[in-house]
Formats: sequence, C-alpha cells, structure tokens
Amino acid sequence: MPSSYSKITPEIEKLASLTKEASYVKPELYTEYGVKRGLRDLNGKGVLVGITNISEVNSQRVIDGKNVPIPGELYYRGINVSDIVKNIKPDNHFGFEEITYLLLFGELPTRDQLKDFIKLLSSYRSLPKNFVRDSILKKPSSDMMNSLARSVLALYSYDDNPDDISEANVLRQCLQLIAMFPLLSVYGYQAYRYYDKGDSLIIHRPKKEYSTAENILHCLRDDSSFTPLEAKLLDVALILHAEHGGGNNSTFTTHLVSSSGTDTYSAIAAALGSLKGPRHGGANIKVVKMFADLKKNVKDWTDEEEVGAYLRALLHKEAFDHAGLIYGIGHAVYSISDPRAVIFQGYVEQLAEAKGYEKEYALYSLVERLAPQIISEERKMYKGVSPNVDFFSGFVYQMLGLPMELFTPIFAIARIAGWSAHRMEEICHHDKIMRPAYMTVKEHRKYIPIDERQA
Repeated sequence: MPSSYSKITPEIEKLASLTKEASYVKPELYTEYGVKRGLRDLNGKGVLVGITNISEVNSQRVIDGKNVPIPGELYYRGINVSDIVKNIKPDNHFGFEEITYLLLFGELPTRDQLKDFIKLLSSYRSLPKNFVRDSILKKPSSDMMNSLARSVLALYSYDDNPDDISEANVLRQCLQLIAMFPLLSVYGYQAYRYYDKGDSLIIHRPKKEYSTAENILHCLRDDSSFTPLEAKLLDVALILHAEHGGGNNSTFTTHLVSSSGTDTYSAIAAALGSLKGPRHGGANIKVVKMFADLKKNVKDWTDEEEVGAYLRALLHKEAFDHAGLIYGIGHAVYSISDPRAVIFQGYVEQLAEAKGYEKEYALYSLVERLAPQIISEERKMYKGVSPNVDFFSGFVYQMLGLPMELFTPIFAIARIAGWSAHRMEEICHHDKIMRPAYMTVKEHRKYIPIDERQA
C-alpha cells in the first residue's frame, strides 16, 4: 500500500486531467511552423545547436551532392573507435583510462602519461570519511541512478571549493567523479541488496592496481573474483559507452546546465537524471526483459517463423509491454549499422562461448537478422534500422552476472568521461547561457475577475 505521501487522490486525478488538456499541442502545428520535434527531422538528423571537437557520430556521407547512408562511424577526438578497440592489446584492461585521457586532453597519452594518469585516478578512488555510512548506507534507494545522483549532490558538501568553475578546479572535480563513480554505484547497490533483499552487506575497498573495469567486478562480487575475459569485455563496454557526440540527451544536458555557470555536482546530477530515462540509458534493460518474454513465449528459439511472429506481435502491440517497439533495434542517428554494436558483437560471441550461452547468442543473432526486415515490412521507414549498442550490452551484463539494477549506472560510469570532457569544453568557452526559443500558439485573452467567472 502506498503511503499517504505518495497517494494519488481523486482530486489529483481530476487536476491531472485538467493539466493534460491544458498541455496539449496539436501535432500538425510542428509541421506548419517548421519546428523539429525532438530537435531532429524525420530522418533522425539533429538540429545543429553547437560545435565540438570531442567526438563525431557519422551515418551519412555526401557523394555527388547527395547524402548517402553509410555504415555508422564513431570518432573520439578524430580517431575511429574501431581502431582504438582493435589496437588495445587483449591483455590490457586499462583501455577506458586511456580513452578518458584522450577525451579530456585531446591526444593519446604516452606510456608515461598514461601511467601517471592512472596513478592520479587511483589516488582519487576513495570516498570522504564516513561517506559510505552517512550518505549511502543510511539512505538506501531501490533505484541505483537515484542513489548515484544523490551521492553526487552530497559530495558538494565535502568540497572546499564546490562553486569554483575555474578550469583547474572543474577538472579536479571531474577526475574525482570519474574515479568515484564505480564506488558510488556499487556501494549504492550493496546497500539496496542488504536493506531491500536481505542479503549480506559486503563492502570491498578498491584496489589501486586495478582498472575501472576490474574494480567494478572486484567491489561487486562477494568473492572479488573475475576472469581476464570478463574484465576485458567490461573494459570494452566502458570504452564504447564513454562518449557519443554532443547531441545525445545527457551530454546536451551537461552543456545546457553548465552554460548557466552552475557547479560540477549539479551539472553531473542533471546529466544522470537524463540518463536515467528509459529512452536513453535504460534501453538495455528493456532489451533483456523483452528477450526474457520472447524465450517464455517462443517454444523453438531456432524457428524463424515462430520468432518472426513474436517480433510482429511486438510491433502490433500484442506482446511484452504493448509499446509497439522491438527494443535494441534502431537508433536516432545510425541507419545501416551502429559501430559500437558491430565492435561489441565479436566479444559477445567470445563470452557466450566461455559462459555456455551459445543458444541465447544464436537467438540474439536471429533477432538481429529478422527484426530490421520485419520493421521495414510493417512500418513506414524514413531511414534504415539496425541493432544498436543496447541490443548487446544488456546481454553482456547478464552473462557477467551483473544485477539489472546496475545496468544504467555502468553506462554512467563510462559516460562520465564524455560528460566531463563536454563540461570542460563549455566552461572553457565562458560563453552565453543557452536559451533556445519556443513558439507560443495560445491566443491572448483578457483576465476575468473571479466573481465574473462561470463555474
């Protein structure tokens, strides 16, 4: 039973219907006035609102004066992410730290620079005295993104210079948050696990010699054990989620809020609020739940007709959550392919073999092949669709034994690198506050004194 604090009364229901009516805007007005709903056109191309040199997302190329779809490309500081992942040695679990340096400082580090940077992050990988007890254990949350955002805002009170937005101070704050995010996320989950699930409370201290990926697994697992393949795959996942252009919702939020001159903790908490949304960071959870429903309702996972029928039922709002979506298929920018999904897939297959998930991987591969074809048959398409990174990431986290409650926080642990780079970019500009325009379509009216209003 909900508490009185959370109860929705008939009065609130009635008022909600009034505000819903007052909030309605005719969809055709967006076309009439040339407003791009969602800040993007029908082809998924975003409205240009800024310039960055941090990363680049490509899905088209101009050939003979025409925009031609191409396999998706993602660049970090001008370097193709495919080349980054391909050239990091298989036994190197510090790839995320290397690309964090690249995103923040614009160049790949030398061996000595990377060593010093890892040492610096390690020195920041601890929380203020009694923070775990006072801010995490005493205030557990069932939602880890809420727990993470509250922890970030709480850190403001421990900072001697929280509102100083000089480049050096903001960089110091960002580096500390990058280092602390794994601890804030995992410890938040351990508190939830203890208070809500009745499990044992086990808090491991991070190890200085471990990478971000290794420390996540070390701090999360009761026995602290993990294999090199598990650490490597999680490191690759962090690399692929670290940055995705200035236009994704949470990074744009970082720019938007930072432009007001606010403090780092408030800006990053706002970005976390954006990422928490199921249309952004929570998509891989939807994919995992959709596949669980598929496996429950499809008897033969290898039968193309049976799997195809389920996918059509999804589109017709007859299966799973009745939203009419095949989760993990399609992207706001990419059409032919999402480069992150392409890179990830080889590692996913490796882990599936190592963990005994070959049948599940075959099912994912079948859906990957059938879904774009079925969507094109069932829907009016403005651009092609293909699996996005969320299609595989939830499956990977599942195979790694990571709890679903941490799927989105792990995204945040990676994306804090990109957010930090974009916050630094906004701070260094010392430019105007962002203030986009909204068109009002409500007609002007006269104020009517209360005694003259009709009941």
